[in-house]
Amino acid sequence: MKLLVLALCVAYVASRDTASLKWNEWKNTHGKSYASHEELKRQLIWEKNLRVVTQHNYEYDEGLHTYTMAMTKFADLENDEFAAMYLPRMRKDSRNGFCSAQPVGGFVENPTSIDWRTRGYVTPVKNQLQCGSCWAFSTTGSLEGQHFAKTKNLVSLSEQQLMDCSFKEGDEGCGGGIMDYAFDYIFLAGGVESEADYPYEARNDHCRFDNSSIAATLTGCVDVTSGSETQLEKAVGSIGPVSVAIDASHISFQLYGSGVNYEPMCSTTTLDHGVLAVGYGADNGNEYWIVKNSWGEGWGHLNGYIKMSKNRNNNCGIATQASYPTV
Repeated sequence: MKLLVLALCVAYVASRDTASLKWNEWKNTHGKSYASHEELKRQLIWEKNLRVVTQHNYEYDEGLHTYTMAMTKFADLENDEFAAMYLPRMRKDSRNGFCSAQPVGGFVENPTSIDWRTRGYVTPVKNQLQCGSCWAFSTTGSLEGQHFAKTKNLVSLSEQQLMDCSFKEGDEGCGGGIMDYAFDYIFLAGGVESEADYPYEARNDHCRFDNSSIAATLTGCVDVTSGSETQLEKAVGSIGPVSVAIDASHISFQLYGSGVNYEPMCSTTTLDHGVLAVGYGADNGNEYWIVKNSWGEGWGHLNGYIKMSKNRNNNCGIATQASYPTV
């Protein structure tokens, strides 16, 4: 019995040493450091999330899931902490009348797959940092694509201008916003500056818009028929990248790795994150949307992108609040 207890103790110490080694490697990878009183708390949360990821990926290997999970830079956060820091609740009254609500036209037959990144429509993945400005990144992303379609010049546009200057239209900077409201602001302001001229600060500031430095303009916007993935496919397949809102509050998104993410607990109406649909396709029969996120290229295993389930009952609300600008 004493030998058994000793063996168990040795095994426990070895497992703790392995966990501590992995913890230190993860901190180094993501540039994390903590005050001494915070370190143990974060490590324990990280270890709990490691168990979740390990179990999920074991189930993935058994064919039970279509995506893997990973120890992303958010692995030291409880899921509710993560949501509070990065996912401001988006209002359901997202359509203010500025965008035209109409079915999307386009090709008689959409392409079976498309990726606008390969056609020059998409700027590199950006990083909103700890600020609820996802809506601004979604807005600039779709306008960057339409501006490129018209001019063949890909310009990174200013999220900070939208954050600082569109309060009157209903946006709230780091406190959240709506893409349609931002389109309305850009139209009324006469345009938006480039990222280079009005750089991102990840905080609310006073409006410093210079109308002599406009980099892109728009003439209006279109709201894709709410809830229709068929109409969203027509828009993405023929128009270009489209702004979409999703429910990203689940740990499967927080710790996404690769593959086609399907979250059965997702809401189609309670949405909290603005992103950009830049294409669609299928992996082994699993249809997906190619979605550009704004959490940096280091999130997940797809350089800051996620494949989200397509044609699975509007999973996570991806077709609920979709819109794009006209230029």
